[in-house]
Amino acid sequence: MYTIDDYDFTLPDALIAQFPSPNRDDSRLFVLDREAGQTSHDMFKNICDHLTEGDVLVFNDARVIPARLYFQRSSGASVEVVLARMKDESNWLVVTNRTKKLKPGEVITSIVDPDLTLTITSRQDDYLAVHSSLPLTDLLLIRVGTIPLPPYIQREVSEEDTKRYQTVYAQKSGAVAAPTAGLHFTQSILDKLKAKGVQLEYLTLYVSWGTFSPVRVKNIAEHKMHSEYYDLSENVAASVNAARRENRRVIAVGTTALRVLESTFVDGENRAGSGDTDIYIYPPKKIKSIDALITNFHTPKSTLLMLVAAFAGYETIMSAYNEAVEKEYRFFSYGDSMLIK
Repeated sequence: MYTIDDYDFTLPDALIAQFPSPNRDDSRLFVLDREAGQTSHDMFKNICDHLTEGDVLVFNDARVIPARLYFQRSSGASVEVVLARMKDESNWLVVTNRTKKLKPGEVITSIVDPDLTLTITSRQDDYLAVHSSLPLTDLLLIRVGTIPLPPYIQREVSEEDTKRYQTVYAQKSGAVAAPTAGLHFTQSILDKLKAKGVQLEYLTLYVSWGTFSPVRVKNIAEHKMHSEYYDLSENVAASVNAARRENRRVIAVGTTALRVLESTFVDGENRAGSGDTDIYIYPPKKIKSIDALITNFHTPKSTLLMLVAAFAGYETIMSAYNEAVEKEYRFFSYGDSMLIK
């Protein structure tokens, strides 16, 4: 059993992408053959060259909401709020820059719209449960909120982020972090894939702020995984199952799509449905629902790094990450891409 320190690696700050590439498909593509342990290097705009007719690409079509909001306490002190996870449009789990000071029963008021208040109802681990005076609909959030860039992007949000921190195929609002493996795809690439006979399927997982939660225990088996809502339709499950029966590749676009496919994989097939998943995948657990994975490069000591290690093999993935650092790949949400096959 590996410890959290086994998932550490040296990452220069300069390799943490602070801005997206000029064009979505300008990112680099690190190709890892997990069986052979071989690597090669390409550009993401050439992703079609690495896929074949009959492959099924499974995307997460969740749309990022403007989940960063600004409030003030009755004392006048400002409070930055990030909506971490929705229970319903009026009840949320949030993180704030005043979490330790805010107490149940306290009411904070939006700086943009005084009719919008949040009442702190309880404390739940690192989160506050809140009740909103107004339903936090898409229209309201667009007016009062901004895109919540990840903690490791050390700058203010820009107008460009409202487009680039969103996949071109995003449909279902509810995520507070982007399914970033999909950020590299353009409509042109999607069209080329379909013309080549690659099948495109979409499921939904509302990525929560918990995706950035650090692992605070040495024994990784003791880590408590965050929970996220997913939806896998009957049609998509049937398409994926048919591909598997016909020995065609099932390829997850991103760890979030993989989490849904692995959560719903029972007795050799995916079962349609919706609900919450807190699936936690790390070596020596095996991933059985996919044949390949398109993903970004993940943070040291993270559950996402553990997940790709479970798929590719611990030694293989850590060697690949060291190579990516040596070749100065860009890391994290706005960084480069990896195809593990």
